[in-house]
Amino acid sequence: MERNLVVLFLMLILCVPCVMAEEQPSVAALVTPQNVDFKLCTRTYVMPAEKLFYMAIASAKENKFTVDEIQSKTGYILFTAVGKQYLASVVKIDNTKTMLKITPTNNNYFFAPGIVLNFFRYIDLNGATPLVTLTKS
Repeated sequence: MERNLVVLFLMLILCVPCVMAEEQPSVAALVTPQNVDFKLCTRTYVMPAEKLFYMAIASAKENKFTVDEIQSKTGYILFTAVGKQYLASVVKIDNTKTMLKITPTNNNYFFAPGIVLNFFRYIDLNGATPLVTLTKS
């Protein structure tokens, strides 16, 4: 039984990178400035607005973007990446769905799409982590 699990695990490890490599755009396409479609700058998540807001802050910090301003009441984060300012807005759709929009503050959509895609990728990978309230010790 254990041997079958080990073989299955090894097969998954060997097959998953091949599939993931085909889906991702090349590094040159991610870092080269280009006209970015607005649809690429928005994504809807099935999580509460509060959790998505905290995940967006964590994503900005993890991607080493400079956070300039945070407004928790209205749900926006102003950050700088590659010398350009962006606004990440968390918009509550209903009790289960929330939308995250990342737009440049000067409305010039000529930038490297990797900024937005990496921002979303962090949330996609870590969004399943439950939100836990810490207690005072």
